[in-house]
Amino acid sequence: MRILVIAAHPDDETIGCAGTMLAHAAHGDRLSWLIVTKADPSAWSSEIISAKEAEVRKVAGLFGIEKYYWPGLPPTRLEEIGLNRVINAVRPVLEETRPDIVYTVHRGDVHSDHRMVFRAVTILLKPFLMKKYDIRRLLSFECLSSTDAAPPLADSAFLPNVFSDITPYIDRKIEILNAYGTEMQPEPLPRSSSAVRALARLRGASIGVEYAEAFMLIREIT
Repeated sequence: MRILVIAAHPDDETIGCAGTMLAHAAHGDRLSWLIVTKADPSAWSSEIISAKEAEVRKVAGLFGIEKYYWPGLPPTRLEEIGLNRVINAVRPVLEETRPDIVYTVHRGDVHSDHRMVFRAVTILLKPFLMKKYDIRRLLSFECLSSTDAAPPLADSAFLPNVFSDITPYIDRKIEILNAYGTEMQPEPLPRSSSAVRALARLRGASIGVEYAEAFMLIREIT
């Protein structure tokens, strides 16, 4: 199968679905990765930008991703630049990869970039367009420091209805997460190793396994 993971920022994919990505890779599925935003000189030094680029290259190698896509839209400014530019960054990747399954960020996340990416993906993947691209499933994942920080509104709730047993991959997930030196937070903050492991343990308990990742199934065509 062909798998596409669409992240708003580097590390979203690892926090949200690294174990599931590793399981796909172990089963011989092909992984593609789209990172919509990229650090730019208006907010980061050249040294930090270079470090972030090196982190993405390393993480792609750790996942075994042959090709990743990085259109370089400005982080924290997707609402400002407009939905059309986000759509135009995502569309060619869908056309090129033609994935069977798409994973992306959650619609209710507190980070506006996540919400914009979700809107763009779901606009592009109306049911009849999923059929056009041969996409069978669209799921969203939770991202610590964003999903958990959403306001208590009905349309922001993350209500998982799909679970993936990642028990064999939890240590590898944490190892990949720690490759993000510029993104990780100190203990006991949300983007820390112990918090990610704790969430995986909680999701695992929901289905009677040691560790799991949780998703919301947005659409499925069978």
